Amino acid sequence: MTIVHRLATTPAAPTRGAEHVWYASYGSNMDTGRLRYYLTGGRPPGAARTYPGCRDRRPPVRSAPVEFPGALYFATESPVWQGGRAFYDPAADGVVRGRAHLVTVQQFSDIAAQEMYEIPGKDLDLAAVLTDGSAALGPGRYETLVLLGHLEDIPVLTFTAPWRLSEVAWNKPSAPYLLHLAHGLCADGTWEPSAVARYLSGCPGAAEAWTLSELTTLIEGLEGPGE
Repeated sequence: MTIVHRLATTPAAPTRGAEHVWYASYGSNMDTGRLRYYLTGGRPPGAARTYPGCRDRRPPVRSAPVEFPGALYFATESPVWQGGRAFYDPAADGVVRGRAHLVTVQQFSDIAAQEMYEIPGKDLDLAAVLTDGSAALGPGRYETLVLLGHLEDIPVLTFTAPWRLSEVAWNKPSAPYLLHLAHGLCADGTWEPSAVARYLSGCPGAAEAWTLSELTTLIEGLEGPGE
């Protein structure tokens, strides 16, 4: 049985010289097949964008399912997915399900850059987020770093928008996008497809646009990560 690691935000002093962090994804990069394009570069099937990839193109050391306080919601309009993107509000009530990937600090920096449509190549300064629990690197939609806790004494980090879920218009996520989320959540049998459908059906943006029945039909039959 796959163990789900439940995280609690615990700011700590920066780890000097740390080489690795856990990158916690709550969106399409939960799917390791999708994450591969951020690491090695290339254009995913059906995508309208080619990713430059990371300087370090090795796969994650390993991945693990995680849960952490807050809420998942869908907003803005993704030109890649033709629908709402996933965002995380750490101050909202609820529990978010995700998948954490153990990567180098350099890889985490390059993934974050690509999420903002920037050219990777500069390491992020993580001192502020490790000390304070969050750090705004800029006003962009994925430029706010959040410390979710620690796993095996290694920081678990993610990035999201600077706004709260109540401060932005929600937007319907597309079926292909939701399928990538479902692939990541169902990987290794962590969560059953029916449980994933219920989870996504309660997220703002999806809740108003997809019925539980529609999501169940979309997700049923998944057995592992997709490509």
